[in-house]
Amino acid sequence: MPRRPVHPKRRGPAGRDDHGAAPGRRPPLSIATTTLWEYPSQHYDAKSIGVPDPIETDADGSEASRRADAAAATAPVRRDRNMQGDRTYVGATPSWVIWQLLSRYTKAKDLCVDPMAGSGTSLDVARDLGRRALGYDLQPTRKDIFRADARKLPLEDAVADFAFVDPPYSTHVDYSDDPRCIGKLDAGGTDRGRAYYEAMDLVIAELHRVLKPGRHLGLYVSDSYRRKRGAAPGEGDFMPIGFELFSMLRERFEPIDIVSVVRHNAKLAKGNWHRAAEEQNFFLRGFNYLFIVRKGGSEPTRPRNRSTQRR
Repeated sequence: MPRRPVHPKRRGPAGRDDHGAAPGRRPPLSIATTTLWEYPSQHYDAKSIGVPDPIETDADGSEASRRADAAAATAPVRRDRNMQGDRTYVGATPSWVIWQLLSRYTKAKDLCVDPMAGSGTSLDVARDLGRRALGYDLQPTRKDIFRADARKLPLEDAVADFAFVDPPYSTHVDYSDDPRCIGKLDAGGTDRGRAYYEAMDLVIAELHRVLKPGRHLGLYVSDSYRRKRGAAPGEGDFMPIGFELFSMLRERFEPIDIVSVVRHNAKLAKGNWHRAAEEQNFFLRGFNYLFIVRKGGSEPTRPRNRSTQRR
């Protein structure tokens, strides 16, 4: 889903981004070895990673690979290699999370698919690491993102080496004017979220279709909580979106692991939000789920390309 543009975020001292680490001074990325992930920035410094970019040869001659190469040729020129995607978009995925996934579960020239590409963060990360990338969205924000509904992708069966999706977490963000947008479906509505979860089940089924056997999917999501206006402290609507989506994933995929990703955002940095959470007896969302699953089948999982790691 597209992330609606907002006013550019203010930068702090020494050019620091909203998460406290200055470009060029961010810690080098290395493979995470526990299921608790944290990094002091939304973005990583791509200049510090010695990887092939752009891709110059065709991997398998497939139509999807050719389409990915054509898309890469139309991608925006990244003059700032210290940022992936667009920092002015609400709800963009932390690019370092995608880096972790692609470093573990893909190798050079693999085809990575994102059906809700937003501002293109996953595409930039994939190309930093020498992977091919195809991004889709109901409201494309860049020339290298194709217009399509995540529930019906214009892709052949079993062509993707990896898939990543960061779906809407109910209706908290106005992602698009398109009436088909899943972000318009309330996960805690009067239908108890039925329309939202049915839509997400179709997305998950479509990602299962386009993935090759033995390959991985990463789904990044958070639960949601909505306070009731005028209600007593502690009376609100909690939406366990993570557990619901993980249950859907297990119907089609083999679970590999669940990672907790520490959230760093503007709300969590404001004292008034913490005071409200204490006084009104609710919790701020302190982490996102990262569900890692694999499509069953006979094709063995390829080892990741260790040459892409920071030496």
